[in-house]
Parts: sequence; structure tokens; C-alpha cells
Amino acid sequence: MTRQYIQQVIKPRNFSNHKGDYGRILVVGGSPEYVGSPALVALAAYAAGADIVKIAAPEKVAWAINAYAPHLITLKLSGDYFNATHIDYILKEAEKADVVVVGNGLGDRKETISAVEELLKKLEKMKANIVLDADAFKAKYVPKKSIITPHEKEFLSIFGKIPPAKEFEKRKDWVKKSADKAKATILLKGGVDIITDGKKLEENRRHNPEMTVGGTGDTLAGIVATFWAQSEGQKAFESCSAAAWVNGAAGDLCLQKRKRVLPQWLVESIPEAMTSSL
Repeated sequence: MTRQYIQQVIKPRNFSNHKGDYGRILVVGGSPEYVGSPALVALAAYAAGADIVKIAAPEKVAWAINAYAPHLITLKLSGDYFNATHIDYILKEAEKADVVVVGNGLGDRKETISAVEELLKKLEKMKANIVLDADAFKAKYVPKKSIITPHEKEFLSIFGKIPPAKEFEKRKDWVKKSADKAKATILLKGGVDIITDGKKLEENRRHNPEMTVGGTGDTLAGIVATFWAQSEGQKAFESCSAAAWVNGAAGDLCLQKRKRVLPQWLVESIPEAMTSSL
């Protein structure tokens, strides 16, 4: 049961702590086609308890994000798309972050995907805590000790195959072996989420069919990043398990209250989902 991990990864608050003690997150994402994706990651991270979230995005995307949510901090990258010229700047910012989320809304341009691969290899070398999502999978590189949050097609693009959902036990075993081989923690999104670090494995069934709407994967990545940051990078498996439950519970609250699920409504429900689970 994924709910049981929530207390293990949420850091208790007290007056002796300072800004940043509850998580510094860097989100690398965004493109003219996908302005909202990195913003949703950041908003979900704040809702889950992060203290500081920065979004590194192409400058026009960053300004649009600022107009949408003035409290979000944006690092404005020159040009319209992420490329190799931005890598050194990102690495400097990554040194200040507890967790780096890469991929949301970056797009599929060849120069961007090539730059993502180079960035991931350098982040791995500096032993950054990395969450991979969305367009980062197009680089087909999984850093060791990272967290990856693919849906089925993204999983296939990395690992080549997976048993169908109807063969669920075989499917779980394959994902577990894939995580062990990659030396990473996998949160495979689906009708039943599968979370494994290659040793431990959990299932998450807390969500609803309305959550196929775009953007709920972005919110999940933000929650994962915050929980991992608050556990000081030590509990990747537990952070993924807890985040999957909270994201699903927030989606259920949306459906209950508003009869639909939209990602911005889901963000608003994250604090209630967290407190109701403790």
C-alpha cells in the first residue's frame, strides 16, 4: 500500500528551520508548444511542501509562466528551445538544488534531445538527484540512481518491451528487472502504477479514469521531486510510492468535488490529499 510511505518522506516543520530546508527543486522544461508543463511541475512541488522551485525554460516560455503564476521563479534561457549552450548554466543551478526534474514540455527537436542526453550524463557525474519525465525519455538515457516516471510507451522507448497489463504479474517482474538493470527507481504509470527500485515493489491503485487528462503526469513529477528532496535524497522508492498515492488521491478529490479532473484543480487538492492521509 503506497499510502503508508507518506509519513516516511514528509519532513516535519518547526520554527528552527529556514527557507530551503524543505526542498529546493530545479525544473528543466518548456518550449513554445508546451508552456504549461514545467509550471505544473513547479506548482505541484510547492503544493507538496517544497520551499523553493526554479524553472529553467526558454525565455518566452519563462515570461509566460511568470504571467500565469508570479510567485514562480524562472531562469530565462536564450532562444526558443533548450539546447547545448544552456547546459553549463543549468549545471551551476543544479548545484544549488536538492532535486532536478528534467523533461516536462521540452519538445522533440533533435538539438534539444541531444542536449538533454549530454545534460543527464553531466548531472549523473556530479551525483545530482534526477527525476526524468516526459520528453527526457526521447534521449534514451537513464542516469544511475535516478527516478524515472514513464507511461507505457515511454517505458517501451527505453527498455524495448513489457508484458501487457493483462499479464500483470509478468509485467511487475519485468519492470522490477528493468529497474535493477538500470540501477534506477521506476514509477510506471498506468491503470495500476508499478513502483520499484529493483528490489522492493509496490502497486498504486489510487486514481481514477479522469486522470488520463494531460498534465497529471507533470503534477506527479513535482510531488515526487518534493518528497525525494525532503527525504534528503535517501528514499527514492518511498518518495515515488507516496507521491503516486497523493497524486491519485488529489485527483479523486477533484472528481468528487468538481466532477472532472483538471491538473490545476489537482494541484489545489494536493495539500488536502496529504493531510487526509496522515
